[in-house]
Amino acid sequence: MSYVHHTILLVDSDQDQAHFTRLALQRVGVITPVQSARDGEEAIGYLSGSGAFQDRESYPMPVLMLLDLKLPHISGVGLLSWLREQPALKRLPVVVLTAPVPPADLNRAYELGCNSFLFKPNSFNALLVMMQNLVQYWLGLNVAPELAALPPAQEQSGTSV
Repeated sequence: MSYVHHTILLVDSDQDQAHFTRLALQRVGVITPVQSARDGEEAIGYLSGSGAFQDRESYPMPVLMLLDLKLPHISGVGLLSWLREQPALKRLPVVVLTAPVPPADLNRAYELGCNSFLFKPNSFNALLVMMQNLVQYWLGLNVAPELAALPPAQEQSGTSV
């Protein structure tokens, strides 16, 4: 199956891991380019449509965010907290895709509204299987909530997480 018009925002500071995740998504049928952010600040810029991300044709709103918790500047937990405070974005499905973390971090992510929590696999084949299942569920079966862009006045409010 081919998944078109289903923008995914991948937030991961590990560019090698992000590359392999994008490659796995492409191999399982995600045709629309996967958008990337290297840290929480860049993700907030993307989601709020500010700075370099103002053009929504080039940077469309995602229907799903894959989020690593270990990010510089604003952590994944901080980004998740910010996201859930934004009226237009609080329903965006978020799948945490991160290295193993203490149970407290996993529980905190769920408390802040992540929809699913996955540990990054150790091999590309395992990542491929994971992305196949993830895409089938989140882009194929799941009915996504309606999202709207943030009004320009809210672009960077609350970024000091």
